[in-house]
Amino acid sequence: MEGIGLGYLGAGIGAGLAVIGAGLGIGNIAASAAEGTARQPEATSEIRTTMIIAAALIEGVALFGEVICVLLALK
Repeated sequence: MEGIGLGYLGAGIGAGLAVIGAGLGIGNIAASAAEGTARQPEATSEIRTTMIIAAALIEGVALFGEVICVLLALK
């Protein structure tokens, strides 16, 4: 029975770490994009496009982490 409880604990910790990592990553991207836009206002559209693509990739990785944690919890 202890293995089941540890599985739930591991899934919960893993889900939390995935969300925290994604939040920190997207926050760093947004901060860098804001700084880049402030330094070069003429490059705003290129910076925004790159930021959106990077944020989508980070969200995809976080989603994979969440799915793995849910699978661990339901196993």
